[in-house]
Amino acid sequence: MKKDYAALSLTAHEQWKGKLEVVSKAKVDTRDALSVAYTPGVAAPCLAIAENPEESYRYTGKGNTVAVVSDGSAVLGLGNIGGAAGMPVMEGKCVLFKEFGGVDAIPLVLSTQNTDEIVAIVKAISPSFGGINLEDISAPRCFEIERRLIEECDIPIFHDDQHGTAVVVLAAVTNALRLVGKRLEDCVVCLSGPGAAGNAIARLLLARGVKDLILSDSKGIVYRGRSGMDWAKAELAERTNRENRTGDLAQAIAGSDIFVGVSKANLVTPDMIRSMNADPIVFALANPAPEILPEDAKRAGVKVMGTGRSDYPNQINNVLAFPGIFRGALDVRASRITEGMKIAAAEALAGMVGDRLSADYILPDAFDPAICGVVSRAVAEQARKEGVARL
Repeated sequence: MKKDYAALSLTAHEQWKGKLEVVSKAKVDTRDALSVAYTPGVAAPCLAIAENPEESYRYTGKGNTVAVVSDGSAVLGLGNIGGAAGMPVMEGKCVLFKEFGGVDAIPLVLSTQNTDEIVAIVKAISPSFGGINLEDISAPRCFEIERRLIEECDIPIFHDDQHGTAVVVLAAVTNALRLVGKRLEDCVVCLSGPGAAGNAIARLLLARGVKDLILSDSKGIVYRGRSGMDWAKAELAERTNRENRTGDLAQAIAGSDIFVGVSKANLVTPDMIRSMNADPIVFALANPAPEILPEDAKRAGVKVMGTGRSDYPNQINNVLAFPGIFRGALDVRASRITEGMKIAAAEALAGMVGDRLSADYILPDAFDPAICGVVSRAVAEQARKEGVARL
């Protein structure tokens, strides 16, 4: 019998009264212990940090602490429900950081959705943290917020809704192409839904070598000169759709080798699948209902299928990426997370599948305890190669 996760979750959240708690590392049970942990002893590390701010990594928890920051404007497919309503998700994200990456994370929800105010707030609190994970902030504001914070802060800034998804998609694409015997640079890729995740997926695929990428949104194919596009889509229009094709989603999919959907349920029909090239790869990631159900896609000829759901094979799950990416960045005190570090994470994930590769197994299991270590080492090594590591 199918479980009622909504009811179970309400009961559990009421009992938990929050999924996080503060646990003290310092045992303060004597006068001497109090004097070391607090006054007068605490003045010594304070003065050391005042003289050299880098000492905060030595004398505080900064080096293993991430802020999970959200304005609640795009929460888990629920839309703009506000910061307070998004807190259960942010707490949950912090739990995943700890359970899968050993990273301490603090949920911070904001009562503003003003871009300038969000940038100012996050910049102001950044000395407390080794990294910032932006979460559930709507596009296109999320692009500007992340871009400005990367420029103004000297710690990793990472919008997981964008880049965590993109990394796992790239890993999945890498292994799917191994199965069908194609090269990424030779493939035509169609992407539906160039919002937060779609934008990052597109950019990472381009960075990895895709030559022909067609984007489609609610108004059809994205092409150079199309009116009504926001600046983020306009930027991508200059780098995609090399023939400047126009038309609807059906025309975008026709003749493609790979389809990636981060849009809405039931947008893709079996006939659209049949219009793709031989051995098509389809990642229909809309939740809870994908752009096309796996059983319908496979009957139409899909060779490799993935969704965002846990009840089908090949779930594209961000938890495969972000804990290890942050773990690696924190371990070397990286000043930022680069495209190269994301690609290294994707390659590391893809490589974990090894000889077990099949049409129903293109990504490692999310509960494989080796994932964080494999991804973090790849990310740390790439950070050192690119000169963004400080250790």
